Amino acid sequence: MYIYDVEGFIAMTIQFHLLSSGSAGNAAVLDVGTFSVLTDFGLAPRWLAQRMRRCRVSWDQIGAVVLTHTHSDHWQAATLTQLAKRGLPVYCRPAHVEQLAQARRAFKAMSSAGLIRHYEPGERLVLHPECHCVPIALQHDAAMTCGFRFEGPRSIFGCPWAIAYAADLGCWTPELARHFADVELLAIEFNHDVPMQLGSGRHPHLIRRILGDEGHLSNDQGAALLAEVVRLSEPGRLRHLVQLHLSQDCNRPELARSAAEQVTQRLNVAMTIHTSDQDCAGPTIALSEGVPGARSRRALPRKKSMLEQPMLPLIDT
Repeated sequence: MYIYDVEGFIAMTIQFHLLSSGSAGNAAVLDVGTFSVLTDFGLAPRWLAQRMRRCRVSWDQIGAVVLTHTHSDHWQAATLTQLAKRGLPVYCRPAHVEQLAQARRAFKAMSSAGLIRHYEPGERLVLHPECHCVPIALQHDAAMTCGFRFEGPRSIFGCPWAIAYAADLGCWTPELARHFADVELLAIEFNHDVPMQLGSGRHPHLIRRILGDEGHLSNDQGAALLAEVVRLSEPGRLRHLVQLHLSQDCNRPELARSAAEQVTQRLNVAMTIHTSDQDCAGPTIALSEGVPGARSRRALPRKKSMLEQPMLPLIDT
């Protein structure tokens, strides 16, 4: 969607829709003008379609799919079949192919049609002229897990926009923080509270796995990564934090939020904290291209002098 003001300035609205986040399924959609990219498809087709409707996302908008890794909460064979029917390209690592091939008919059809495409960490993918993606290798116990930095090229109307996404990672490095610096929206894992994990009564092997460097980020680790990204970023650039993949057994939303709020208070930075809920779609967050730190569209007053017009035929957003 494009917004025109009375002086003829054009600002493109970028929307991030979190459809699902957690051990029961992960999926998100990024809308960039008239193009959308689906990140992960860890829900069955029926549930994915339901979450998309709730966020007012149409299949007709989706132009590409990127896969972080092949744990079962990030991809579903039945949904890969749906993607094959719609002729949507799926970008993945060569190491992911063995798992995806379990959906035999869909994978064969997509491979024959050139719809299974590979990416390498650090190599820029041009998904669309207005949406580039840089895969970033993460430490997690799956075959080559990646996070993504999505960004738009600099236009004559302003600065480039950028969004970072990392759903599953056992630890973080200064290099990862540098990759995620200077984004408007940071979506990272706040999986568990360490005392709750240790006292959960789970099998010791599972606890060691989750707490290990290839497991999942704790609230404290997520908060530390947030603090480092803020430190490395232009003041005021980061306006939205999305807390991903909260454990239903070993975390509480108020604990995850408190960990992030301690960072924002200590560093005296203003940002909106969004905590995901596995059972609900959302949040949907809108940014405006060319405006560093743009607020959610719902927070922007609507002026009578502004008119909204689509650049291309109207689509359901």
